[in-house]
Amino acid sequence: MIDQIRPSHLESWFQSLASAVQPLVLDVREPHELALARVEEDGLEVLAIPMGTIPVRLAELDATRPIACLCHHGARSMQVAMFLQSRGFTQIANIAGGIDAWSIERNPGIARY
Repeated sequence: MIDQIRPSHLESWFQSLASAVQPLVLDVREPHELALARVEEDGLEVLAIPMGTIPVRLAELDATRPIACLCHHGARSMQVAMFLQSRGFTQIANIAGGIDAWSIERNPGIARY
């Protein structure tokens, strides 16, 4: 099962996993989108890998690590989450509402597009 979490509940999801491994936010948006709006928060590790390159860059991800997938509104990140789950990743979440919801719920300084 892939958890659906709102940006405002990200830390709660991480804590509920009780994992000794630091969680990761996987931003699957395209480079031109990252130029418009980017998540940069102290204490939060964010890795940007565009959705279309996930299969060839899969080795960069640790299947034992909690990963919350992020895109613009949540559709592409859900597809990536399902792909990761099919490849044996077990602690996966989709950030519902994506970077747009992130701007509304966590950091209004992040541009909405």
